[in-house]
Parts: sequence; structure tokens; C-alpha cells
Amino acid sequence: MTDAPDLKRMAWAEGALWVALCLAGAGCSQHSGKPQGAPPPPVHAEYDITRDVAFTPADWPQRLLADVYRPRGAGPLPSVLLLHGGAWKRGDRGQVEHTAQRLAARGFLVVNATYRFVPQHVWPVQFRDTQQALRWMRSSEGAARGIDPARIATFGYSAGGHLAALLGATADDARWGAPDLGVKAVVAGGTPADLPVFCDGKLVPAFIGKPCSAGLQPYRDASPLHHISAGDPPVFIYHAGLDRLVPIANAEAYQAALDRAGVTNEYFVIRGHGHISAHFFDRAAIDAALDFLDRYLR
Repeated sequence: MTDAPDLKRMAWAEGALWVALCLAGAGCSQHSGKPQGAPPPPVHAEYDITRDVAFTPADWPQRLLADVYRPRGAGPLPSVLLLHGGAWKRGDRGQVEHTAQRLAARGFLVVNATYRFVPQHVWPVQFRDTQQALRWMRSSEGAARGIDPARIATFGYSAGGHLAALLGATADDARWGAPDLGVKAVVAGGTPADLPVFCDGKLVPAFIGKPCSAGLQPYRDASPLHHISAGDPPVFIYHAGLDRLVPIANAEAYQAALDRAGVTNEYFVIRGHGHISAHFFDRAAIDAALDFLDRYLR
């Protein structure tokens, strides 16, 4: 993976193609599955931020932190667990701060959390860390901060989208989930949803900690697509049309699996962008995701 300045240069290069396509009339986005009728009127809120809140217990292998964005006013509040990307091996809360700000200004309490990284920590460590973040949100400490345990969504992009989607699909899984970890909605962007298709790459085998030749079951266990069932929460998928790191076929397969299971979903394509630039040119997708969360958390 490249450093932040290089990522921004790549984003602007991809953005030039996006502008050309829009000017050519190709359209800048595609949104399917959007329900008829308007969502609830949006909330416009001021908010306060508390940095570096520990969400892990004293006996957790590593102390993990989150930034909490709390809209002003009486709680309990609809809340979002926000997860950054970085190929499970790097990244920080600052990557998604712009998204946290937009969510909080819309009236959602945001827990912008992090997790442990590969190569020191491999599957399922990142998943267990984010499950712990959900447990903390449902705890008395979370309630004291204004979180409504009955109205929590997960939201992430790239590796964060993978974890957000996996949390949404595994609550009723006897092996990987727990009844107290269910969420009301999922927003998953740029999501590697079916990990066995990435066997020839480097990032996913590094995340799993072993090659596909050692067996595909861990890859399936770590794939949101392989946990989908009829009781799953609604999902908002957004993906870049020119994504080469996580090809859009992964998003299409994810949506098809949700459709087969009868899970409510929306699918938003950011046209003219790749995986990196979509993160910097995601305003329309986030607008649609905010409407989605208004529908299912309010």
C-alpha cells in the first residue's frame, strides 16, 4: 500500500477520468434498490468530540481507542460504529473523520474505532476487536454516553467495509456471532465480500495468515457473503465502478447473495472512480447512505 500523499495523487488522477465521464453524459453515479418515498426529515445537529476513548476491557491483549462524536441534545441516540480501511494492516481514525463529522451533523452518535493490524495479528483478531467495540457500545458506559443499544449500525470502507459487513451478517451465527451483537443496518463501501476470489493476491492471504492452498474454510469464515441469511439487517453497498483492487464483481456478487436471501439492500455505484479515489470523491454515496440510515435507525 502507498502513503497518504501518494494516495491523494492517485485519487486526483482517477478523478480526472471521473470528470471526463460526467461531462460526456455517462452519469456520475447509479443507485438501485432505493425505496419509494422520502426518508424521515434529516436532523441538523451540532456535536462534541471525545478523543481516545478506550473500548476494550483491562484484560484485552491491546488497549484500543475510539473517537466518540456525540450530537448535542437528549439521548439515547441512533449510533454508528465507524471503521476505517487500510488493507487490515494500517490506517487510522483520521481516514474517516470526514464521514464521522457528516454522520454526527446528521444526528447520529459515532464511535470511530480502530483495530489491530496484520502481520502481527491475523484473522480473526480484527473481527474480534470490532465485535468488542459493539459490546462496549451496548454496555452501561455506552449508554452513559448516549448510545441507543437498539439502534446501532456499522459503517466502513474497504477493510472497514468488510468488517462492517461481517458484523452485520454474523450476529445469528452460532460460531462467530452472538445475539447481543446484532445491528439494525450496515453501510459497506469498497467491500471485499467474498475472500476466496482473492487467493492470487497478497493482501487477503496476509489477512487470513495462510495461503489458500492450506484450505479455503478460513477465507469463507471471514467472508460476509458466506454468512448471509434471511434475518440480516438492511445493507447499503457502495462501490467504485473502476475499482481494480476490489473489482466491482465482488459488490455485484454480494448484492446478489443479499437478494437471494431476501435481505433489504441498496446498491450505489460511484462511476468513473477506482478504489482509492472513491474514498475522496464519495459525497453522493455518503449522502445516499445518510438517507439509508435515516430510514432504518430513526
